[in-house]
Amino acid sequence: MKYLCLAYYELDKFNALTPADMEALGAQCKTHDEALRASGKASAHASLSMPDQWKTIRPRGGKSMVSDGPFSEAKELVGSFFLIDADSMDEAVRIASLHPAAQIGESLGWGLDVRPCDVFVP
Repeated sequence: MKYLCLAYYELDKFNALTPADMEALGAQCKTHDEALRASGKASAHASLSMPDQWKTIRPRGGKSMVSDGPFSEAKELVGSFFLIDADSMDEAVRIASLHPAAQIGESLGWGLDVRPCDVFVP
């Protein structure tokens, strides 16, 4: 079964990182991503752009309306996602728990959601 893992962060805490901290964090994430791919358990992984580059599309009056930035007001934003293959939710949680967001991300307000994907079309 496929599981979508969403990694969240708090924008103000992320923006407060020094360039050296950002580089160290990026290196840890890269190491994790490479190990996950090498395990054969990863279907996809991506980091997402900053919110000022986002567009939101919502239906209004029978038409699609486009606006800047995230639609929802939230303290936590999705910063990356990855899809993993696992035999159970327990295995998916174990694999997702190895991500830096679950290991070192407390100071950034990081967290992860693990969601089963009922339908997956590659």
